[in-house]
Amino acid sequence: MAACATGAAAQAPQRQINTLNELGAALRACWIPPPLDQARVGMQVTVQMTFRRNGELFGKPRITFESSSASDDERLVYRVAVAEMLKRCASLPFTDALGNAAAGRPFTMRLVDDRKLKQAENAP
Repeated sequence: MAACATGAAAQAPQRQINTLNELGAALRACWIPPPLDQARVGMQVTVQMTFRRNGELFGKPRITFESSSASDDERLVYRVAVAEMLKRCASLPFTDALGNAAAGRPFTMRLVDDRKLKQAENAP
């Protein structure tokens, strides 16, 4: 599941989440990438997390990949952004069906900060 940086206001989902696609969309809705002055063009971070049946995080999420060309400071800024995303989305409203299917299983999400790349593509 990949999410691209949008910079839009993040918000937790209001309705129940019933599928893995909806779960990814809900997490993307909570994602706010770092400010552009701290961002790295093309930065990628992959986070692995596990949920309980009720939609709460189970255990500690793990960063499993970060762009190798990023500095330690850049990586830290993105780790903080990932932690804030998960905090904003704490206790997602899973349906019973998704809760039963997803409980205890790892869910991996790739976040790609392509904001500057998108701006360059739209330039005349």
